[in-house]
Amino acid sequence: MSTDPAIRSETSGGKGRYVLSKDGHEAELTVSFTTPTLMIADHTHVPEALRGTGVAVTLVHFMVYDARARGIKIVPLCPFVNAIRKKHPEWADVFAT
Repeated sequence: MSTDPAIRSETSGGKGRYVLSKDGHEAELTVSFTTPTLMIADHTHVPEALRGTGVAVTLVHFMVYDARARGIKIVPLCPFVNAIRKKHPEWADVFAT
């Protein structure tokens, strides 16, 4: 039986991550904060059990909406995040490229 994914944001000092928990597994998108209004999307990790389910895209969407709500710009260092950003020109306001 599948459980609904739950996304949470965690921050500790200058580092943070967005975590999606589903079916006993965790996918994450890690970030680094360079200033109070700028963060770098560093890396996306999806465990084998969740690959191909869209959880990485869901994490990017969540990060974008969270950053926009908090007035934070994102530097898309992670190749996956950058690829998804290119598919969404409506997100131009939240990315620093």
